Amino acid sequence: MTPIIATDAAAHCADWRLQIEPLNVQEETAIAAEITHYPQPQAATIEALKIVQQQQGWVSDGKIKAIAQRLQMSPDEVDSVATFYNKIYRQPVGSTVISLCDSVSCWIMGYQGLAQALTQELNIALGETTADGAVTLLPTPCLGACDH
Repeated sequence: MTPIIATDAAAHCADWRLQIEPLNVQEETAIAAEITHYPQPQAATIEALKIVQQQQGWVSDGKIKAIAQRLQMSPDEVDSVATFYNKIYRQPVGSTVISLCDSVSCWIMGYQGLAQALTQELNIALGETTADGAVTLLPTPCLGACDH
């Protein structure tokens, strides 16, 4: 049996962040304005992620690194926030994102049938985007909106 060797965490994590993708003027201006609302720049992390996503539709690894630099954080800390929130997209998505709740209550109410109908109609699997980039179909934890 081959032993598992612990590696330097910083070196391991650096692989996915090859280079910084600078914030554009609009992103920098909006993030700077958000920072003024908080005692510490790190508190603006979610807003910074939302600003970048609003500009380009998703948050790339290079932008994670740029946000981290601007907020005086490590890229891993920013990525942890980004991946915690399911409405921050870490890969390109379509211009329309359909979030399909896959919670237990939705399974009981017919999730499987709805998922099948959507995947057949859009000709994509859950987690994919249509070839024309128009629609992404994402499974998501409970949205708390069953009554709407």
